[in-house]
This record gives sequence, C-alpha cells and structure tokens, in this order.
Amino acid sequence: MDGHVLPVVSGVNLPQADRDVWRAIDTERLRQMHSIELIAAENFVSRAVLEAQGSVLTNKHAEGYPGRRYYAGCRNVDAIEDIAIERAKRLFKCAYANLQPHSGSQANQAVFLALLAPGDKILGLDLKAGGHLSHGATFNMSGRWFQALSYGVHPVTHRVDMDQVERIARQERPRLMIVGASAYSRTLDFARFRSIADEVGAFLMADIGHVAGLVAGGAYPSPIPFAHVTTTTTHTTLRGPRGGMILCNEQAIAQKINTAVFPGLQCAPLMHIIAAKAVALGEALEPSFSTYAHAVVANAQVLCGRLAEGGLSIVSGGTDCHLGVIDLRPWGLAGNVAEHALEQIGITVNKNTVPNDEAKPTVTSGIRLGSAACTSRGMGTEEFQEIGDMILALLGGVRSGTIDSRTEMSIREGVADLTKRFRLPY
Repeated sequence: MDGHVLPVVSGVNLPQADRDVWRAIDTERLRQMHSIELIAAENFVSRAVLEAQGSVLTNKHAEGYPGRRYYAGCRNVDAIEDIAIERAKRLFKCAYANLQPHSGSQANQAVFLALLAPGDKILGLDLKAGGHLSHGATFNMSGRWFQALSYGVHPVTHRVDMDQVERIARQERPRLMIVGASAYSRTLDFARFRSIADEVGAFLMADIGHVAGLVAGGAYPSPIPFAHVTTTTTHTTLRGPRGGMILCNEQAIAQKINTAVFPGLQCAPLMHIIAAKAVALGEALEPSFSTYAHAVVANAQVLCGRLAEGGLSIVSGGTDCHLGVIDLRPWGLAGNVAEHALEQIGITVNKNTVPNDEAKPTVTSGIRLGSAACTSRGMGTEEFQEIGDMILALLGGVRSGTIDSRTEMSIREGVADLTKRFRLPY
C-alpha cells in the first residue's frame, strides 16, 4: 500500500457538495411557497412522503417482485412493497395492484404490452377533447404502434358523446377501449363504457391518473367494478410521489400485467418511490383524506363558478372533479399569453387545448386550472373565490391591452397574503 486514502462517498450535505444544484432546488422551493399553484397535474406531498422518497432506499436494486427478486438483500424492500400493494388494494377495493410503473404513461404502456399486439385497434378520447397523449395521440408510441381511433365530446355540451363511442366501437371493434382524460372535467359513465366493450369484445382500461385521489376519497365514481384494468399516477389528487400504479380484479390479467411491467417494460423498480407511494396510500386511507377529496371538488366548482360569473367560458359549463378548462376564445386571448401573464403575478396554470381548437399546441385557445395543490395548503371556497377574482382582473387587463399598475399591485398583494396565510407543510 502506498499510504494514500482511497476516496469515499461524500458525507457532506447538498449545499456544501453542489451549490449550483442546491441553489436551483431552493429557488424552486421558494417559487412553490410564494405561488398560487393551479396546475391540475400538481400537488404538494407531505414531509413524510418526501422523507421516504429521499431515503437510503435510493441505493437498493431490487429487480423482480417481493419474494422473487433477482438480487440478495431485498428483505426490507419486499416488506415495503408488500405494504404498498396491500394499501392500494384496500384503498381502491381491488384484488390486485402493481406499484412498480415509473409513471402513469408507463403504466398504460404495460397494459398495452400485456393485452395487445402491434397493429391492434385502440379507442380513446381525442386529445383536443381532453384526452391524454398515451391514449392514442399520433406522435405518441400509443398512436404509432397501434391503430388509434378516437371519440370526442358533444359540440354543445362538451361532454363525452357516448352514442359516438358506441357507434365507433361497433363499426371498428377495437381490441382495447380507454376511458379517462387529462383535461376533462365531468364524471364518466364507466358502466356504459364496459357494456359497449363487452358488446364488441374489447378490453376496457380506465385511466384515472388525474382523479385517483378523488376516487379514493369517495368524491368521484370508481371505475374499478367496471374496467378490466385501471391505471393511475400516484401524484396529482392522490398526493403521492410522481409514479404509476395498475389495479385490476382478474388474476389472469394481473399475471399478464406483472409480466409486462417486469421483465417486459422495466427492469428494477424505484424502491424509494415505492416507499413514498406506500406512505401516500397510508395517508389516503385516513378519514381526513375523504374530507380533503371532497374539498378539492368543492373548491374547483367555486373557482369555475366565479370565473363563469365574471364572463369567462368554462368548457362543459363546470366541473365534477378537481379541474376546469377555460375557453379563452370569446375574450380573444391565447392560452400561452394567459399562462405567461398569470405566472408573472404568481398564479401558475397551463395552456390547454379546448374542443375544436384550431390553435397550435404550443399556443392553444384555453387554460386548465386545478384545485388540488391549494387545497392541500388549506385553502377553502372563500380563498378560491378570491383567486377567481384575481384571475378575472388580470386577464381582463390583458384583454383590454392595459393592465393598471394599481390592479397588478393589488393582485400581487393578494397572492402574497394567501401564500403567507396558507403555508406549505415543509
């Protein structure tokens, strides 16, 4: 030995080890703290979820399933994954659960791999009507590997046109029907979707990535009794880490799903994320979570109602869940312009397409608003009424081409007051 000390993993904390990354993370923490978060796909997790996600489980490679791993030293992570599985089954009242998908999109891909062959027909909600990229968009794998068909919404009500769904299904006889959305605010008729799927010999997949927490809390109908398989994210309204999950009741399908996830699609699961999922599912099993889920819906309805009273057009006329889509065409505004203007004064939303939207996806004719994150901070209907007033005042100024400095200052003060009174949990 030459007496030199071999290098070891650093024991210093992040601010000391990498100031550049730490500074960016801390700046993001401050942004979240001082902003009104209305992006419908976002939420705030608990400190316990953050601690689980940032734990030493980051170090563990655990390819396979509990009790059937391809690596040693998995006793503890097996226990954690078993806890997560059992909690998911209890929460959603299903027989089987797979917690390993890295995202909601990969959960969908696992279902495709398990139940379909390349070139099979799939039928999902059109992207411009509120569907998701992974439900058959032409530029997504789902639209490139399969014959993707789409159904839309009624031109007047903007609700899913079930007669059209039935007509297309009977004519095309898809192998898989998809019910679910990322920008659709109304409840879905899961029972009728299943009836149509049975008639044409299709599997029915429900994607509840946006409303899973509302389903868990009893604030939105559950597809579990009707769908052959249900996929979801574990963030958004479920208030867990960013990841995916697959639920079903049939053993034969569950076995195909497990094989599709591993070894078909993924290798090692992210055990620190599965631990965080277990914590979030445990939180969702508490009675207080049902109160939260119902408050999320009530707050979204109040926000949409206030915006409608102020003259904005709400797609479908309102909401039954955590989100609302605002059609800005009557006000002559583009979605990207509204998104940028709101972000400048501390209100975060996302531009979004609306039914029959002719604008580019990078521009859009609408915005999407969600209530889950601010509800997690403790805001209620009174605060969402106030948020609606701020949005109307700001967009009204953008519409007229002149934003009064006094009005802008008032909105900024309103944002600051709300974020000061309703703090983040960390």
